[in-house]
Amino acid sequence: MAPRKMGKWADIPAGQDSPLNFAVSSRDASTLDMVRAALKHRQVTLAFQPVIQSQRPDQPAFYEGLIRVLDETGRIIPAKDFIDVIETTETGRIIDCLSLEMGLRTLAREPSIRLAINMSARSIGYPRWMQSLKKGLKHDPTVAERLILEITESSAMMVPELVVNFMSDLQRKGITFALDDFGAGFTSFRYLRDFYFDILKIDGQFIHNIHADPDNQVLTRALIAIARQFDMFTVAEKVETAEDAQWLSAAGVDCLQGFLFGAPSIHAPWKSGAPGSPHSQTA
Repeated sequence: MAPRKMGKWADIPAGQDSPLNFAVSSRDASTLDMVRAALKHRQVTLAFQPVIQSQRPDQPAFYEGLIRVLDETGRIIPAKDFIDVIETTETGRIIDCLSLEMGLRTLAREPSIRLAINMSARSIGYPRWMQSLKKGLKHDPTVAERLILEITESSAMMVPELVVNFMSDLQRKGITFALDDFGAGFTSFRYLRDFYFDILKIDGQFIHNIHADPDNQVLTRALIAIARQFDMFTVAEKVETAEDAQWLSAAGVDCLQGFLFGAPSIHAPWKSGAPGSPHSQTA
């Protein structure tokens, strides 16, 4: 009996040029092309999500400005759909620059708000990013004390010494720093002590259904205790139910962020009558 033919992929070991890897590479290349085209045509915007005081849920503490790009059909694409693909590329640095530039313009137009903008540690030292920051601070001296820079835990841990020096310099100018997605990575507590982040954002994987999850309750209480030890303000991410919000408030979390209080919206939620609730147009 003749051996059955397995096709052109039969002799290729898994992990090399397998159909799966080919499909992933093709998808990533398509995503990168889409983002590059959006940047070329300035098809980018910020979507704003409120971060609410846990003890005063009618009072936003600040807003987070989340980068969005528009594809060729005008569809709004959230960062989670492309950030992993572009993170290590030049396109990732340009995205960080555009986020900062749009955020600084928003702060200049809206003197009553505080705004958090995301950045990668890879953008530290990127000339355009720093030039944009200096220009924004020079234009409006109140911007520094109203600007929050969010750096993900995984990004910060790539170059911890560089991040520490970077933060130290900008904190003297009044800028606040938030450690984003805390608990999702592998932060060395030695570096956490040295970082002196002002805000610690607890990763949403610990927050979902926390009111009924004893394991996540223990872990979240531990993260809250760590934040208190290092004098950091706490924010719980991805809060989606009133039961979770109640548990987090009782546990001592300072602020809450999630669809329960407002989905990200391209419309400014701080303006009277603007969309910003879970039932509004989201981005």
